[in-house]
Order: sequence, then C-alpha cells, then structure tokens
Amino acid sequence: MPVGSCRVPFSELARRLEAVQSGLRAEGITAALVVQNVDLFYLTGSIQEGHLLVPAVGEPLYLVRRDVARARAESSLQRVEALESLRRLPAVLAREGVDLEGTLGLELDVLPVNVFRRYEALFPGMRLVDCSGVIRLVRSVKSAFELDVLRRCAAQAEVVMREASAVLREGMTEIELSAHLEAVARRSGHQGIVRFRAFGQEMLLVHAFAGEDAAVGSYMDAPLGGRGLTPAVAQGAGRRHIGRHEPVVVDFAGAVDGYLVDQTRVLSLGPLPRELADAHEACLRIQDAVVARVRPGAVCGDLYAAAVEQAEVMGYGDHFMGARPNQVGFIGHGVGLEIDEPPYLARGARGVLVEGNVFALEPKLVFPGWGAVGVENTWVVTASGAERITLGCDHVWESPAD
Repeated sequence: MPVGSCRVPFSELARRLEAVQSGLRAEGITAALVVQNVDLFYLTGSIQEGHLLVPAVGEPLYLVRRDVARARAESSLQRVEALESLRRLPAVLAREGVDLEGTLGLELDVLPVNVFRRYEALFPGMRLVDCSGVIRLVRSVKSAFELDVLRRCAAQAEVVMREASAVLREGMTEIELSAHLEAVARRSGHQGIVRFRAFGQEMLLVHAFAGEDAAVGSYMDAPLGGRGLTPAVAQGAGRRHIGRHEPVVVDFAGAVDGYLVDQTRVLSLGPLPRELADAHEACLRIQDAVVARVRPGAVCGDLYAAAVEQAEVMGYGDHFMGARPNQVGFIGHGVGLEIDEPPYLARGARGVLVEGNVFALEPKLVFPGWGAVGVENTWVVTASGAERITLGCDHVWESPAD
C-alpha cells in the first residue's frame, strides 16, 4: 500500500522555480511573494507559514514565520530564513535586490482582500498584480517525479474501490460504506484532505451514495454531490439504506504526498435496470469518444463539445453532467495538488492540451428520483494521445444480490 514519504528533491524544485521565473519575466513581474499552502508546497516542499520570495532573476528565498526548523527539515531549498514580522518584508526584498518601485506578484485568485491591503501598505511604491496564472500554468505540466506520485495515488484508489465491492451489502447505509472506505483510505496513506482552489468549494475524500440520493442536487461544482448528513455539509453519504438493483456511486480522490487522482465507479447488488445499465454504457462510449480526440494541441472546449454532442445523439442531453437545468459546464478538469487545476475541459474553453497535462474525465448521467451512473478516470497527455493513470474496470462492479 502506498504511504507518504515525500521530500521533493532540490532538482525538482529548481526545475519548477526556473519555469515560474521564466513566466514572471514574460509577464513583466519583478518578483512574486508566494503564500498559499499548495503553491508553497509545490515550490518549497513545505507548507510552513511564510512567504517564498521568487525574484524574476536571482535565487528564491523561503521566509518562514512558523515553524522555521520544520521548514528547513522538509524543504530541500538552500535558503530558508526566519521572518519575525511582516513589517520586515520590504527590508528583506530590498536586501535581496528587488526593485521596490517594480511589480510585485501575489496569488490574487485566493488572497483575502484584507491581506492584500496589508501588502499594499507594506509596498506603496510597487504595482501589485496577480501571479497565480503563472504558477498554475507551470503546475499544470507534470514531471516524471509527479507522475510517479500520481500512480501511487491511483494504486491507493484501486485498493479503496476493490474494498467497496467486497463490503457492499444490502441494507448498509451510505454513511457506513463511506466511513469504512475512509478508514481503508487512511490506512493506505491518504493524507486526509482534498484541496480545492475555487472559493467556497470543498470535498470529502469519499463520496458514496446510492439510488435517488446520488441524483440530489448539490452546491458543489460537480455533476454529483449526494445528500450528505446535514445541510451544513450538503454533500457526500447520507443515512439512506442501500438496496438491490440500484446504482451505488463511489467517487474517490486518491491522495498521496499532496497529489490527487480522481476516480468514480458504479457498483450494484445484482444487475441494474436495463435503462440505467444502458446509460452507464453510454458514459463509457462518451469517455472513449473524448479520449480518442486527446492529443497535444487539442482545444479543451472542443473536447467538451464532442462529449455533449455524443450525449445528445444518444438521447441523454437532458441528463448529461447533471439534470437540466442544474448541469455543470465541463466534462473534465485538471488534477494534481488540487482537484480543480488547469486544463479545464469546459464549455468554450480556449486552452489547448500540452504534453504532461493531467486531467480527470468524468462523463456522468443523472436521473432525479432514480439515480446516477457514470465513470471517472485520470489521464495524462502524452505525445501520442492519452494514457490512463487510474486502474481497474470501468464497467458496473456487480456483486451478487443474495
């Protein structure tokens, strides 16, 4: 079973930092201050509270407020210093040769306004701009080191899915199934959290729901959310008892050493009704149609349009990626350190795939009052097309009903 044991090597961090610095220069950004946990981990190998100073030219410096000793132990960066107070930041930047009349990059897509205003006060002579796009673009192309971690995530996900098939029984509740799978995942090295970047979005490590509960609408930007236990956390497993001949959806985000893969399978006790079985097979055909078009240079919006067209041709337009009018406008999303990374296989998306992109493709069909079916796998873009990272069979995992 995969376990977390990651210390990101200096050569990997150096490659990432060099790519970010190239992006900063292209955008005319003098230096960036990186503070968001995921970006900090990507560029330092640690998420101890602090700032990573990335000049467009020159050596980065990790300035840590808490805990500097742990940051030095975790990060393979050569320069890790204590920062006692934010008020010292301008002096440190000046010491490092940063022009305090230049342009300072911040992660404005996630930085709270009140924190942004503190930086405005600290750097009155600098123009503050968003550098998150630069960092996320670099992050969207995975290295061999990262792909190795993602494959360990996939092995973890396969353990969880096989356990789901083994323990599923009539009368157990969704929450019983989910809790059991969560325990299996944690014993397999799951980090325990699934990171979203988008404001207000969050996700449990396991979504397990069955029958009509799988088709309940949710605030999540996802085709399926589940009823959950309470309106305070309106997603995931509820207290509904699982019955025979109904689709049981298990959506699991495998997570090892910070990285994530996304995978969904449908299980059932005994065969599904013919209409739902046919709908699930339709999802597999949509997956095949999209994967056949994946290549470097493919336009993300075109892949989404191909999926929608296929769904409509088969008569599932009103149920594809949610039940109309609550359908989401994507068929796939990048994954890595966060569950919602570029590239986005979404309506009108103009971005193009490049070699090394990793994305989850999730064609799903939702039938209110009845259930949901579908599949999700994680793929990497290669020079010749798409290579699947996640494992196991895509067809309905059917267990005996008796």
